[in-house]
Order: sequence, then C-alpha cells, then structure tokens
Amino acid sequence: MQRLNLGCGQYPKAGFLNVDVDPLAKADVFHDLSSFPYPFEDARFDLVEMDHVLEHLPSPRDAMREIWRILKPGGTLRLRVPHFSRGFSHYDHKCGFDVTFPLYFDPTFPGGYTGIPFEHVQTRLVWFAQPWLKRQVLGNFAFNVGKMLGMVFDALGNIAPLATSRLFCFWVGGYEEITFELRRPTNT
Repeated sequence: MQRLNLGCGQYPKAGFLNVDVDPLAKADVFHDLSSFPYPFEDARFDLVEMDHVLEHLPSPRDAMREIWRILKPGGTLRLRVPHFSRGFSHYDHKCGFDVTFPLYFDPTFPGGYTGIPFEHVQTRLVWFAQPWLKRQVLGNFAFNVGKMLGMVFDALGNIAPLATSRLFCFWVGGYEEITFELRRPTNT
C-alpha cells in the first residue's frame, strides 16, 4: 500500500512517504505544496493524509486537484483542517473550513462543483484537537478537563454536524478541527 503524508513538518508518519517544504522538517521528500505538479506520478497512492496543511496553501482547490491526480482510483484522502469556529488561529491560515466542504467535490452539487470528483465518506468535528500539542502547553488539570469536555462535545456535535457547524459550535466556544475522509471514485 502506497501512503503519502503531505506537510509532515516535525511529525513524520511511519509507513508513509513524508513531504514538506521546510528544510528542517523530518521529511523524505522536500516540495512546496503550492507548486504544481507534485513530484509523483498519476494514480500512485492508495492513501493521502494532510493534517493542518490545506489551510496554509494559497489555493486549496488546486491542491485538491493535485491530490486527486496522485491518488489511485478508489484511493482515500484524509484531511484534518481547522473548523472556522475554532478559538484561535495561526497567523498563516488562508481559510477555515466547515462541513459543507465535500459538497464542492460532488458532481451532482449545483452550487459550485469544482470539477474534481471525490466521494464523501465521513466528516467528523473535533472540539479538543491535537492533544499531543496541548499536553505540552496545558497543565495537567486543564488538559484533563479539556479532554473530558471534548469527548462530550464531540459526541453531541457529531450527531448533526450541519447543525453543529451552524449553531452549536458557538455555544461551546468553537470546534477546533474538522476531519474529512474522501475517496477518489473508481471510475475516474
């Protein structure tokens, strides 16, 4: 199985080909993800993961087109991006995301299909994201309270993600992350 981790930074994933632009990153391949084409042949990867990277790129649509190109038909894309409601934002973010993002990759969506066909598999909202990072910056009590609240808010919020993204997120201080799993159709 060919697996690719785009934008690994200091966190390469075992069993993946890890890519980043930063020469100090722990990457196997160094490439600017806003420069196309990516240095991989068509339909090479079974799985592509991109954790908190797409929001830093100047053109998420172009990046999605390129990921589609390098995914095998039937291949899976797992994206983790900030939900627009999150309580803090990185100075370099170009955009936030919400649960409607997969609609733009559905050929039957009349409201703005991008011409890049992906099948929506799953969407998940996360209130207390990146616990490995929070463990480093929060005290033990704050970390454990946040983790427990996150379990409750995640369970409630993922019952109806669209309602959460429109209303409930504002009642709980915002969701930090939204995870999308998309699949390249086998007939493309």
